[in-house]
Amino acid sequence: MPATSRPRLAKSAPSRFTGRIEVATDVGAFLGDTRVRLLEAIDSCGSISQAAKRVPLSYKAAWDAVDAMNNLADQPLVERSTGGKAGGGTRLTDHGRRVIAMFRAVEAEHQAALDRLSQRFADMPGGDATSFQRLLRRMSVRTSARNQFVGTVSGLREGRVDYEVRVRLDDALELVAVVTRESAETLGLAIGSEVVALVKASSLLLVTDPALRLSARNQLWGTVSRIVDGPVNAEVTVDLSGGRSAVAVLTRESVPALGLAEGVRACAAFKVSSVILAVID
Repeated sequence: MPATSRPRLAKSAPSRFTGRIEVATDVGAFLGDTRVRLLEAIDSCGSISQAAKRVPLSYKAAWDAVDAMNNLADQPLVERSTGGKAGGGTRLTDHGRRVIAMFRAVEAEHQAALDRLSQRFADMPGGDATSFQRLLRRMSVRTSARNQFVGTVSGLREGRVDYEVRVRLDDALELVAVVTRESAETLGLAIGSEVVALVKASSLLLVTDPALRLSARNQLWGTVSRIVDGPVNAEVTVDLSGGRSAVAVLTRESVPALGLAEGVRACAAFKVSSVILAVID
């Protein structure tokens, strides 16, 4: 009986940086991935409606994009005709094809540069392109909520109309949020998925007495690191574990009443309903 060899496991592809380029003018965006794909589809289909479906874009959005590009370009990229036996159509001009070729060439060079950067990053001690990309995506989130915590879903408890979601920040910290069933499905929440928990500073209550019993489910203990005094309110930062911090806004009178000062042990407490969950695609 011939000997059989165990199949080799395929090596996972190395992490790589990916990015998109955009050509902009003083009056706004001119070319990007979506618009170039629209131009390519027009060249292939000869029809704006078919090209819009292929991208996909709405018919109006496709024409708006074409009009904007033609207005910004020194020569038309797209020409259209109406009537006739064929019912009219849309075609790419020679200048449009040159613009596409130039964009794709720059895009290829851009990706080649990113690939070289990925390799250099991977060769560095602790280098991980994937984790670096996640960090950049997190940093790009813009919100008015002062408190932003990134964690993984560690628990899901289904109710009749909502879900209780536990978010593990690190070994010492865990948050609890309540979202509707529809929101949980829209976000695609699952155990182990990464989420961003947002909490407004005005939703945080500060407590210094460890014996005080609160109804708020989320209670994060730490040390006051900074107090910024204002004419009416004060902003208090509490350092937590793992280099995280929580910021609370409270009245000026509350600061001395609670005995708050730098170095004082304090708890940032907030309700589960005060937590907004977000997912970064």
